[in-house]
Amino acid sequence: MSAHRNTIFLEDAEILARQAYEGDQYWLRVKAPKMAATARAGSFAHITVHPLRPMRRPISLLRVHPAAGEVEFLFKVFGEGTALLAERQVGETLSVLGPIGRPFTLHSERPRPLLIGGGVGMPPMVFVADEIRRHHPDFKPLMILGSEVPFPFELRPSEFLVPGIPDGVIATMPLVEEWNIPCRLASLQGYAGCFEGYVTDLARHWLDALDDAQRSEVEVFSCGPHPMLEAVAAMAAEYGLPCQVSLEEFMACGVGGCAGCVVEVQTPQGPRMQRVCVDGPVFEAGAVFG
Repeated sequence: MSAHRNTIFLEDAEILARQAYEGDQYWLRVKAPKMAATARAGSFAHITVHPLRPMRRPISLLRVHPAAGEVEFLFKVFGEGTALLAERQVGETLSVLGPIGRPFTLHSERPRPLLIGGGVGMPPMVFVADEIRRHHPDFKPLMILGSEVPFPFELRPSEFLVPGIPDGVIATMPLVEEWNIPCRLASLQGYAGCFEGYVTDLARHWLDALDDAQRSEVEVFSCGPHPMLEAVAAMAAEYGLPCQVSLEEFMACGVGGCAGCVVEVQTPQGPRMQRVCVDGPVFEAGAVFG
């Protein structure tokens, strides 16, 4: 906990805006100035979903607005806790603890980041994209998002030509393209303009279109369901690319005290059990899936 001392804040966050989407997906914007000022892509918040439910739920950050002191979340209802959170309305207050966790790290020697998000793993990738446009405008990223429920945004044709992307795969997330970051979508549900297949299959099309010099500039960043992350890690290893993954685990305390979210991680000293909440949630993919 010492590495995180004085960096995790408890705030009463007023809900400023709320939007429901198909597939039991919800977007919230809240007032949380301390978290907004210090959060990084990959951080999450531990939220009290209802005054009568003391057990908090970990929710990934979608975006932060430091000047306004505001934070955005996008989440999907999976159980009782997130269902209660989905019922909260504008004007109500949430108790939020955050930002928590080890974030993603962008490297200047790898200026061609590949961002892969699946399902509820999409928000951290949007946050990484936001950090790229704010702090690394010279980078040449590509974002690939996958979902088996309707995407929580209006699909539009991309304005960017991306080498290697199959013809007809043109659907994109408008927000990130407004940031001049090309994006493509994948699904097995037959959504118009989306790649019919897995995110890793679409990523391979792009990687195979790069020359060796371009491929040497790629670093993979990913968040999503465990099987997807395992496939992303295997793909990155196949191409010899560094890869950072954000893990999703059930959490109790969320701040490293209970050790209820430990996973085995390979270290130079051998295998170690590390806590996803504060030692992660971002890990080197090879250390977790190697």
